[in-house]
Amino acid sequence: SVVTAHAVAAKAAPAKAAAETGPRTYSVVAGDYLSKIAADHHLQGGWQKVYEDNRRTIGADPSLILPGMKLTIGAKGSAPTGPKSTTGAQASGKNGDEAPRASRDSGRPAAATAAPKAEESSTGSSASTASSTGWVSPVALAGFSTPYHASGSMWSSGYHTGVDFIASSGTTVRAVGAGTVVSAGWSGSYGNEVVIKHEDGNYSQYAHLSSLSVSAGQSVSGGQQIGLSGSTGNSTGPHLHFEIRTTPSYGSDVDPLAYLRQHGVSL
Repeated sequence: SVVTAHAVAAKAAPAKAAAETGPRTYSVVAGDYLSKIAADHHLQGGWQKVYEDNRRTIGADPSLILPGMKLTIGAKGSAPTGPKSTTGAQASGKNGDEAPRASRDSGRPAAATAAPKAEESSTGSSASTASSTGWVSPVALAGFSTPYHASGSMWSSGYHTGVDFIASSGTTVRAVGAGTVVSAGWSGSYGNEVVIKHEDGNYSQYAHLSSLSVSAGQSVSGGQQIGLSGSTGNSTGPHLHFEIRTTPSYGSDVDPLAYLRQHGVSL
C-alpha cells in the first residue's frame, strides 16, 4: 500500500502543476502593472501577452490598469509549456504588423520593439528644430503609441490626457521649451515625473522616467536634458508619457502635439 500511495502522489503532482499554470483569474491590486504581473507569475510572452489576452478589459492604454480589475492570466500560449506559440506571436500578427508603423492605435507593444531604430533615424531632425526655434520634441522623434484623447473608461476624464512617445529605456528626455521646473520626483502612477511651467503659462509633464536630471525651482532651456525615459509607476514598458496642461492639475490638458507644432516643432 505504501508503494501504491507514492505512485498515486507521483502521478498527481504533474497534474497539479499543470493546473496551476493553466488559465486563471487574477485580481489587480494597488501598485500592479502588467510587466510586474507577468514576472510574478512567470508568464511566457511577458506583459504583451497579458495585454493581448485582456485587451477588452484593459482598454486602449495598457499602462492604465485599476485595482479590482479581473485579468485572465496563464491562457494558452502564455504558460511556460508553449514556446512555439510565443515565438510565432513575436514574429507575426499584430505586433509584427504594427511595429514598423509605430502604431497610433494602442500599440505599446509596438513601441517597445520599434523604439531603438526610430530614435536613431530622427536624431538629426530634432537637433535642427531645437536650434531654429528654441522648442523641441521631448525625445528624438520615434513615433507615438497611445495618442492624445484615446477613449477609455479606465481614465478619470474618460480619455488619454497626453501622448505616449516611443522611447527605449535610457533615452534622453528634454524640456520642450524654456521654463521653470515646478516639480521633479515620484508621482504615483506616473512614476518619476517632471513638470515645467513655460513662459506662456502652460505646463509640460514628463512621466515614467527612469532618472531625473533637474530639481524643483530650477530654470531650464529648450532642449536641456531633464531625465531619462523609463517604465516607472503604472507602466507596462519603456516609453515617455507627455502632457501639456493649462494648470499643474490633472484634467487641464490640451493637445500636446498641436501645442508643439504651434511652437515650430516638426512631428
